[in-house]
Amino acid sequence: MADDRSVDVPETFARIRADFLELSQADRLLLLLEFSRELPELPERFASAPELLERVEECQAPVRAFTEVDEAGIVHFYASAPPEAPTTRGFAAILAEGLAGLTAEQVLALPDDYPFTLGLTEAVSLLRLRGMSGMLTRTKRQVREQLAT
Repeated sequence: MADDRSVDVPETFARIRADFLELSQADRLLLLLEFSRELPELPERFASAPELLERVEECQAPVRAFTEVDEAGIVHFYASAPPEAPTTRGFAAILAEGLAGLTAEQVLALPDDYPFTLGLTEAVSLLRLRGMSGMLTRTKRQVREQLAT
């Protein structure tokens, strides 16, 4: 299944979307739950100082995230979400996997509506999808801020 909103996204994001769109609604939710178990642990410097991560206010669950741009212009995304919020953890894990290895320019070029292209609008609430959009919006803002300094 193709989605015309999916033009020009990095390969990993395109693969993730294709994986979701080839499944039934029920199986899409199961895939999201699988992603929730794959959210990487925070590096020690963030785990020991969670205040360095920004609260994602759009999420119902207490989610914190931070995006770094290294000297080579590569983006690194870090997030924490409680295990009892698997949908939110799943969205954070999708971003962590999709953003890994991307340049700042590639991240800034990601469509803002990417979360809505995964075919999850019937499986999860609009409020939860807005939470993932909030994570992506913060990621892009943090990248822009770091490029400006």
